Amino acid sequence: MRILITCPPMLRAIDRFRAEFVRRGLEIHTPNVTQILSEAELLELVPQFDGWIIGDDPATRRVFTAAQAGKLKAAVKWGVGVDNVDFAACKDLGIPISNTPGMFGREVADIALGYVIALARQTFVIDRGVKAGQWLKPAGTSLSDKTVALVGFGDIGRNTAKRLLACELNVIAYDPYFKPAPGLEAVQSAAWPDRVEEADFVVLTCALTRENRHLVNAASLARMKSGVRIINVSRGPLINEADLAAALTSGHVHSAALEVMEVEPLPADSPLRAFGDRVLFGSHNASNTVEAVNRTSEKAIDLLCGFLQPG
Repeated sequence: MRILITCPPMLRAIDRFRAEFVRRGLEIHTPNVTQILSEAELLELVPQFDGWIIGDDPATRRVFTAAQAGKLKAAVKWGVGVDNVDFAACKDLGIPISNTPGMFGREVADIALGYVIALARQTFVIDRGVKAGQWLKPAGTSLSDKTVALVGFGDIGRNTAKRLLACELNVIAYDPYFKPAPGLEAVQSAAWPDRVEEADFVVLTCALTRENRHLVNAASLARMKSGVRIINVSRGPLINEADLAAALTSGHVHSAALEVMEVEPLPADSPLRAFGDRVLFGSHNASNTVEAVNRTSEKAIDLLCGFLQPG
């Protein structure tokens, strides 16, 4: 059977997994993918394969319908986020599918904390200044006793809360399914956007749903205190970027760290590029460590083979 892989982290490390595919009698196809393939590319490609390991591609009903009419028998979404995958279509079409939850909460939480520290202490500003021959000493803000509005309290959110509490930050978690967690009893909970005006930092770690798209918008930004710092390590469309740009322009938002964006890669004409050192960009890479890619890819292979080669 032939397997299509369109997940960039797995593709970049594919030599580590070739022997495992051979051992299982599977032939793999590894196209060059920077971030995603387009729906048009997927419509042509996916029906040629028995299995598909999906990245952040638009895995739509159209794609799955065409694939089911071809050879596709099963699929696995590499990673946690599933907002790009039409699971309902798979159910309707009888295509077994799963994601790989709980694989890299610690890795993404490490990056979230790194962004909190970077925005608080302007470490990236200092780095750029030194490289340019300037000996900058901007005054930062201490973390101790500051408050974080943590949106999402799943695996990534809980791991982020653990790190924030270690830095003596107060944490208010926003999650409709919030449950107290062992060792995290100090975390308070609220319904968004209640109490958001208390937050010095807003950190987004939740899944993207229809209900929370543009959760950070003009209205919620207006409720936040002046000088708030915003970090997104989850999904770009959680933030209305036009509204964020307006809040940065007015100075209401001090700065932002965006691991993810509404459109990826970040368009050349994005208004967020205009803010220099006040906006720190990532490349949707927070989960990408050798260890996390290994265990998530191995899990994806196991799940896919379980669908294709039961027993």
